[in-house]
Amino acid sequence: MALPHLQQPSFLLASLKADCVNKPFAQRCHDLETVIEDFPAKELHAIFPWLVESIFGSLDGIIVGWNLRSLQGRTHPTEYAIALDFLDPSGPMMKLVYKLQAEEYRYDFPVSYLPGPVKASIHERVLPECSLYHNKVQFPPSGGLGLNLALNPFEYYMFYFAISLITHRNTPITHHVSTSNSAYFILVDAYLKWFLPTEGSVLPPPSSNPGGTISSPAPRSPSVPFTSYGMHHTSLLKRHIAHQPSVNADPASQEIWRSETMLQIFVEMWLHHYSLEMYQKMQSPHVKLEVLHYRLSISSKHHSSPAQSGYQALHAYQESFKPTEEHVLVVRLLVKHLHAFTNSLKPEPISPSAHSHTASPLEEFKRVVIPRFVQQKLYIFLQHCFGHWPLDASFRAVLEMWLSYLQPWRYAPEKPLQSADPQPRSVAEKWAPFVQENLLMYTKLFVGFLNRALRTDLVSPKNALMVFRVAKVFAQPNLSEMIQKGEQLFLEPDLVIPHRQHRIFMTPTLGGTFFSPWPPAITDASFKVKSHIYSLEGQDFQYKQMFGTEVRNLVLRLAQLICQAQQTAKSISDHSAETLASKSFLSWFRFGPSEMNGSYTGNDLDEIGQENIKKTDEYLEKALEYLCEIFRLSEAQLTQMMMNCGTTQDENGKKQLPDSIESEDGLILTPLGRYQIINGLRRFEIAYQGDTELQPIRSYENATLVRLLFQLSSAINQRFAEQMENLCSREDFVGSFCRYHLINPFLAERTRHSPMLKHRSRHIRRPKISLRFLASYRTLLSLFMIFFIASQFCIGPLACTLLILLAYLLYAVVMTFFTERWKPHQH
Repeated sequence: MALPHLQQPSFLLASLKADCVNKPFAQRCHDLETVIEDFPAKELHAIFPWLVESIFGSLDGIIVGWNLRSLQGRTHPTEYAIALDFLDPSGPMMKLVYKLQAEEYRYDFPVSYLPGPVKASIHERVLPECSLYHNKVQFPPSGGLGLNLALNPFEYYMFYFAISLITHRNTPITHHVSTSNSAYFILVDAYLKWFLPTEGSVLPPPSSNPGGTISSPAPRSPSVPFTSYGMHHTSLLKRHIAHQPSVNADPASQEIWRSETMLQIFVEMWLHHYSLEMYQKMQSPHVKLEVLHYRLSISSKHHSSPAQSGYQALHAYQESFKPTEEHVLVVRLLVKHLHAFTNSLKPEPISPSAHSHTASPLEEFKRVVIPRFVQQKLYIFLQHCFGHWPLDASFRAVLEMWLSYLQPWRYAPEKPLQSADPQPRSVAEKWAPFVQENLLMYTKLFVGFLNRALRTDLVSPKNALMVFRVAKVFAQPNLSEMIQKGEQLFLEPDLVIPHRQHRIFMTPTLGGTFFSPWPPAITDASFKVKSHIYSLEGQDFQYKQMFGTEVRNLVLRLAQLICQAQQTAKSISDHSAETLASKSFLSWFRFGPSEMNGSYTGNDLDEIGQENIKKTDEYLEKALEYLCEIFRLSEAQLTQMMMNCGTTQDENGKKQLPDSIESEDGLILTPLGRYQIINGLRRFEIAYQGDTELQPIRSYENATLVRLLFQLSSAINQRFAEQMENLCSREDFVGSFCRYHLINPFLAERTRHSPMLKHRSRHIRRPKISLRFLASYRTLLSLFMIFFIASQFCIGPLACTLLILLAYLLYAVVMTFFTERWKPHQH
């Protein structure tokens, strides 16, 4: 786009807006690149907010922007490549950012679009400890609405980039989008590799002045009085410069502020989501007093203020905040890269004095980036996900993100190559400090996963896979010993170090920032573990040992459910074969009411297929094996659990009943039995237990015949009730023959698998004649076919009827003999 340099910025902006409507995407990006190269910063300053919004969309979601989260190479290859080139860390957009950065321009970002805890604290006049917000909060001008943050160009760009992940959730998607292949995911990976390099140093930004550099933003004086979670601190950059005589000798010392800023923004926008209770707990006592004083002063003036709705806004935000699977996958990418970034740290020099003079800011950044920036907010974010995520297979994204954080050794440069050995490799002893200083990540979240697993259907292969994945990770050799050692250090009495009581456990590090002072040198591992736990949960936290009795009982319950799920999967795999075997040809000619007493004994899991059932069994078997290794479950305990699971099976060893107690009134469910029914692990046979003559008329029955036959049957039963009782009470073959026809021989067995009352079952089993089967269209069709075939052989209706009766008599005699022989012994 050729525009003269004398044009006004407003005209330039109007021209670019018109191009967005009239020109294709590729031409617009080319024109923007020309404008960025040719125009001075003073004119580009006016178009920068519009350009950022047109790329990432507006904060209110009205403007979609380039929709980077749905842009993929396989569907829109041209736009995908152009967008990545334009927004690349070394691309035209970043050149514009650095061009404006040199002139120290500021742009307003509304506080109302920040994460709920940050917004609530600013409304309460409590400044978050994260340095991103220091000296940036601006009161609105006279007549204006809302608070704003005054951000430099780099911060403004990164704020919009990061927050677009969680603001545009209702964007229409016309095709399936793979998160890992979207332009947004690729850009996050590119920014992390550029500003947090695992090799070399951060590349300096291009400068418009030959040989010049763009300095880090200077601190600004506060425009509004604020309290802070902690004290106001300087950044790593400023502390490092104070100890270095020559700053220009190390370019990274000038540009590391970009790495700090980008990571702070990512963490604040993606992980700064926690509950109202955590928000209140994180405040120190003096902050709470100042907030209370501020509230009293507000109420005494009898006028409304944003502070009055701070807590209410946070509570409403927490209720509505639901991380998406895409959100979690991006956070996992961040976690994996930070592990690789930290593990690329050069070995510390032998001489302690050499460290303070030779280590670069980037090396210092690598050393403490995870505990200062990520650890605490990620822990709270994971707790929220564990407590609020639906009990379905989508939880796998959260699970893998958690497991990625727990295994930094997977991203170490010396990571061994995958071998054919199926046994997991031992965790090196050098990772013990990481495990101990992240103890709650391992122990409390493991308990949270146990509680979720106990409420899921482990017959599902996806749920079984999640249990297998967690068990496999925690079963890595030497890991459980490290966790136990960390728990021992936490439980170590405080009197071991006499001066420990003068230290502060509840350090204000929830914001996770480099802008706080370096803590004193700590050599006591016990103090590190205690400081970690108390800083996350407070000093009144009651720690639940992972290898204690309570958690061990949860593991035993999970192991029992695994055994039950294995048996359920086996019964489901045999269900189809049983169904086919039970449908014999004679069932078409059987005259009895059992067809109406049949119940659906299937399950939604019947359709998962034999291959998936096999996978489920493999996952559960290995998970049980790993759990036994972790918690040292004995073989006797496993045998007892297997026996407990098998005691409720019936004679065929397939169907499992819910755990219950037999009483005079029938079966009474235990709490375990109710849990099994709610989660679909076991079930009673659902069957109609009332009078078969009073069932609703079926679609396969003739309504008129049903009513007529019911009247006839009722008259016979009423007239000969006493005689039928006497016949059925006989102990000889005649009694057995009458019981087979007048009492359903399978009803007693069904009653044993039903929680129905015993007196009702005795009432239902009174002898009676039922002629309703003659109203079935299937029965009528069968009789018609028999008479038709008999007529072809010159057999008349009367003779055919006699043959049918003789054949049935023979069939009934045989069935009576076998029924009496297999009679249940519950009477």
